[in-house]
Amino acid sequence: MIVKQLYADNSLRNFHYLIVCPQTKEALAIDPLDVERCLYEANNQGYKITQILNTHEHWDHIEGNGEMQEKTGARILAHNGAMEKIPNVDQGLIAGDIVRVGSQVSLKVLDTPGHTDSHICLLSEGSGDTSLFCGDTLFNAGAGHCKIGGNMETLYNTFSSQLANLSDDVLIFPGHDYMVNNLEFTLNREPNNEDAKKYLQKLEKQNPHDAFVSSMKDERKINSFLRLNNPSIIEELRKVDPTLSKDPNEKEVFIALRKLRDHW
Repeated sequence: MIVKQLYADNSLRNFHYLIVCPQTKEALAIDPLDVERCLYEANNQGYKITQILNTHEHWDHIEGNGEMQEKTGARILAHNGAMEKIPNVDQGLIAGDIVRVGSQVSLKVLDTPGHTDSHICLLSEGSGDTSLFCGDTLFNAGAGHCKIGGNMETLYNTFSSQLANLSDDVLIFPGHDYMVNNLEFTLNREPNNEDAKKYLQKLEKQNPHDAFVSSMKDERKINSFLRLNNPSIIEELRKVDPTLSKDPNEKEVFIALRKLRDHW
């Protein structure tokens, strides 16, 4: 499997992805807002975009669909529950479906609500690196917001029942480049997190066109939303949220973190 991560150079810091079969050179474009950039990469490398996949229905993930479909004839795939929200979807997807790209790439559909009710992630299967294309559910060192059609309890359930079970070697490919800001949030909650300090020092001036790709092993060290039992996080939360219970459970900590992050 060939993965091309493409940065949009826009104010929302979008990432797009081309997932390519090494044998046939067929490609799946994930959330291709910047159509010109995606097509330039595909044409330059000799890839043929045959499918478009939207992780969810927000405008900055679907607005490129029409132009991309017009220029390539690609089919559009999206969550079955988002078919009335995303124009011209050819195939609705549910949990467990397999998206095939060419002859060598298989991607398993995960139903991952929270950021929106109808959100999917793709988990690569087969040989090579295992990768999660996670839209706006999981970010490098962070978690998606729930302010536009989402639900924080649902997002917690997605993290606790699915993402927390992923193996350490899974590579994380999110829908936006927010890592530096997310690391700053981690350190605001957990000032003595030496791993987060090292990553921030390394990445604060990184070129987003050549962005660092974290793994779940990294995320478990630096992502507050995967460190819900950490005493420092709970102590720092209590300073800004006196309503936090004496012995908060993971869901309470997650929701408190997400509320704080919305205004941080």
